[in-house]
Amino acid sequence: MSDLNDFSKTTPKLETVDAESIPAGVEPGSGSSKLKFKESTSRKKNIPKGLWTKCGKCADLLFDKDLDENLKTCPSCGFHFPISARLRLDSLVNEKTFKELDVGMTSVDVLEFTGVESYSSKLEKYKGKTGEADAVITGLCKMGQHKVALGIMDFSFLGGSMGSVVGEKLTRLIEIGTKNKIPVIIISTSGGARMYEGMFSLMQMAKTCGALAYHSEAKLPYISVLTHPTTAGVMASYASVGDLIIAEPGAMIGFAGPRVIKDTTQAELPPGFQTAEFLMDRGMIDAIVPRNKMRDSLINYLDYMSADEPQPKVKRAVKKKVS
Repeated sequence: MSDLNDFSKTTPKLETVDAESIPAGVEPGSGSSKLKFKESTSRKKNIPKGLWTKCGKCADLLFDKDLDENLKTCPSCGFHFPISARLRLDSLVNEKTFKELDVGMTSVDVLEFTGVESYSSKLEKYKGKTGEADAVITGLCKMGQHKVALGIMDFSFLGGSMGSVVGEKLTRLIEIGTKNKIPVIIISTSGGARMYEGMFSLMQMAKTCGALAYHSEAKLPYISVLTHPTTAGVMASYASVGDLIIAEPGAMIGFAGPRVIKDTTQAELPPGFQTAEFLMDRGMIDAIVPRNKMRDSLINYLDYMSADEPQPKVKRAVKKKVS
């Protein structure tokens, strides 16, 4: 009996556990060792920044070096990330053949636009951010065996908006292409006309199309390449009048945005509306070409479209008669 009394008064000793010995993310006392995902952030802190990028489509983690080597295209699902105009230029033209035109041409705040931030300050901000003078670079180059007048827009400069400088540079490029009797290729990515310049930006639509009309009368090729996104005033002008219109996979192409169209028409939009694939099925564009195949495809198109042009004569050595 005394033994029982002694036992009832005995206080059980609990084994002490060091808090650091509990694995991170395991809730003590759960018995099932369930991970609490919201609290287990220690692994994320160990991943250095600037090494990995999450794909916007398939959510795969992509090593940045591999992504750059694949021209910012996901190797798993083919998703096309945004790309700068300079990087796109390097992927298309023959090495050391690009001669840039109108380098010093910059926009002017004619309307003295005022708002949260002035137009002049925005221009300076994006010049520093992108290293470009405006939203397009133009120049003469070689692609394969072809001399080409090439223009490439950059969405990172004010959304690739088309102002007076963009319109003027592209018009001059087209006119030089017509004068030198060479093809013109324009790679577009834009949110449309530049609102800070009002009617001056809208005038560029007619000006660029007028230059392309003369280019067409000279029976010279014009290839329009549409990338994500190509919309509004750019799509309603020079981007949609190419002899050949091609696009990158998944690119958003159209005039007004889907939300505006849906609110205006009060109708449900079909699946894939305003994508390159949707327009391809309906005959609005001629081909969809992945970015890593764009150079070879453009050269093949130029071979075909320039087939009727007279080829340069090859000088042959004159054989001497042996007496």
